[in-house]
Amino acid sequence: MLQLIKRPSPSKAMVYLSPVLALLLTLCAGLVLFSLMGVSPMAALKAFFVTPISTTYGLGELWVKATPLILIGVALSLGFRAGVWNIGAEGQLLMGGIFGGAAALFFYEKTGFYILPLILLAGILGGLFWASIVAFLRTQFNANEILTSLMLTYVASLLLSLLVHGPFKDPDGFNFPESRIFSDSALLPILFEGTRMHFGAIIAVLVSLGGWLLLSKSLLGYQIKVMGDAPDAGTHAGFSQKKIIWIALLLSGGAAGLAGVIELTGPIGQILPNISPGYGFAAIIVAYVGRLHPIGALFAGLLLALSYLGGETAQIKLNLPLAVTGVFQGMLLFFILACDVFIHYQIKPRSASIA
Repeated sequence: MLQLIKRPSPSKAMVYLSPVLALLLTLCAGLVLFSLMGVSPMAALKAFFVTPISTTYGLGELWVKATPLILIGVALSLGFRAGVWNIGAEGQLLMGGIFGGAAALFFYEKTGFYILPLILLAGILGGLFWASIVAFLRTQFNANEILTSLMLTYVASLLLSLLVHGPFKDPDGFNFPESRIFSDSALLPILFEGTRMHFGAIIAVLVSLGGWLLLSKSLLGYQIKVMGDAPDAGTHAGFSQKKIIWIALLLSGGAAGLAGVIELTGPIGQILPNISPGYGFAAIIVAYVGRLHPIGALFAGLLLALSYLGGETAQIKLNLPLAVTGVFQGMLLFFILACDVFIHYQIKPRSASIA
C-alpha cells in the first residue's frame, strides 16, 4: 500500500513551473486523444493552438475571449487565497449582464459620454448584489459558499431567460428571445480596426495589475493571505474573518458582473438568453493555472481563451466536436492539481503494522 507524506519544504520553483508542466502533459494527452479519434495529432494541435492566432483578427479574438476570463480569474484568485470558495461567478456574470443590459435599454434613445460608464457600473452592482447574498448567508448563518453561490447561478440563468422572453424582448424582433441592439453610446470602443478587440481588454489588464498591487503592496492583501494560510493566527492578530469573506466575495462578484456587462457591450451588443459559454466556471481553472496570482491569471486567461478559439477552429476544419474544448480545459485542471499533489506530498510505501 502507498501513502502520501507531506513534504516539509515544497519546491518554490516547481510551484511556478507546474503550470508549464501541466500544459505539456495536457498536450501529450491531447496527442493520444486525437489519435484515438482518428485525427492527425499534429494537424489537430495546429488547428487548436496555432491557426486561431495566425492573423491579426485572430489575435483580437483571443483578447475578446480572454477579457472576461482574466477579470473573473483575478478576483477568484484573491478570494481563493483568502479561503473563500466562490464557485458561482457564472451567476454573478449573468446578473451583471442583466443589470448592465437593463441600463443599456434604459438609455436606448439617449446619447452622451456618461452612458457607457453608468452601464458598466450597473453591471458591477449586479454582480455585487448577487455575491452579497452569498456573503450574507455565509457570515450570518455559516452557509457553505460553494453550495449557495453555485445554486444562485441557476437562479440567475432562469431569471435571464424570463427577462429576455418578457420585459427585455425586442418589440420589433419578430418574437425572438433577444433585446434591442444597443445604441452606439452603449458599446465599448474598438481598439484596432479590422478586429473585435475592444476597450474591455485594457480594463482586464488594469484589473490584473490592480489585483497584484492589492495582494502584494497593501495591508488588505496581507490580511487576505494570512486569513487564507492561517485563519487562527489572523484572528489572533485582530483580523476580521467576516470582513475578509465580504471583501473576497464582493470583489469576485463585482469583477464577474463587470465581465458580464462587458460581454454585452462588447462582442454581443444586445441581451441574449446565453451571454456566456461558461466563463465563470472556466475562470476557476484560470485562477489555479495562474497559481492564484493576479498576473498569473492574466496569462492563464489568454491560454484558456486560446482553448475556446481552438475548439471552434478544430470543429470547423477537422469536424471535431466542440466538447473538445471542455476536455482540454478539464485535462489542464486535472494535471495542474496532480502536479500540486506531487509538489506538496511524496509517495511512500505504507509501513506494515507490527502485531
